[in-house]
Amino acid sequence: MVQNVATQMAELEEPDFHLLSGIEHGMRFSRWVAEGKLPKFSRLDEEELTYRLDRCMDRELIERKTIQYTGYRLTFEGYDALALRTFSERESIDGVGSPLGVGKESDVYEARSFRPLALKFHREGYTNFREVQKEREYTADNEHRSWFYTARKAAEREYDALETLYPEVSVPRPVDQNRHAIVMEKVDGVELSRAKLDADQVVGVAELILEEMATAYNAGYVHADMSEYNVFVAADGVTIFDWPQSVPTEHENSDELLVRDVENLLGHFERKYPSETPAVDERALADALAADEFDSLRAFEQ
Repeated sequence: MVQNVATQMAELEEPDFHLLSGIEHGMRFSRWVAEGKLPKFSRLDEEELTYRLDRCMDRELIERKTIQYTGYRLTFEGYDALALRTFSERESIDGVGSPLGVGKESDVYEARSFRPLALKFHREGYTNFREVQKEREYTADNEHRSWFYTARKAAEREYDALETLYPEVSVPRPVDQNRHAIVMEKVDGVELSRAKLDADQVVGVAELILEEMATAYNAGYVHADMSEYNVFVAADGVTIFDWPQSVPTEHENSDELLVRDVENLLGHFERKYPSETPAVDERALADALAADEFDSLRAFEQ
């Protein structure tokens, strides 16, 4: 857990981070880093290396495996520690607070700072690396990459999207990114999946989300993972989050992904508010969003 790592940060010393960074470097070439290569990668002598290996093993920042050789690799906690240290050095955050959401592919925490922030750690590929490799475009051609490469690329892609879209699109304001982690604005609101809309709010909220999707498309991105779990609803509007699977509009499948996003979004409203949600030609609606011709959801009623 990130909170456990955060409490240990004050105990970690510069040579500990030399070791963690050295193992990180070695994992660019193999999943397990041979013990014999660690002095070179970490720039620690053998006596210091042995001491630091024990310290980091005790804190579960690294793990060891004996196969044809004795090898080490970072745990996600070790990777978390490297990212937290960078954020601290940049003064992006000064601590980690309570969990905001823990899921299969990411963990989000409050970040302590002079303004409300959220700290998101991508976890893609740690437990199902081969499956994620096949599904995610940014790993499909990197057969021998490790899980931290997969998670880092997801964070980079999401941060790039946020930087492009904010503030024209209602997304969390990006603050910083390092390795597999992102610092962003903490957004208030209720997840659309848990929101209880009045009958006269349903179409209005759906239209707000569709308008944001249209603006995002015109800014160059399709979310590509739109659902009721990726939208916050608040009194002052909606916010779309979770952009690691987003694709640029010039992507060959962007139009189909936009149609799928529309289908997923409206599918939620049709299931939860069947009487209030108009029947819609999703493909025609997606075409209108892409052409910036969306006016009203009612205009697409069949």
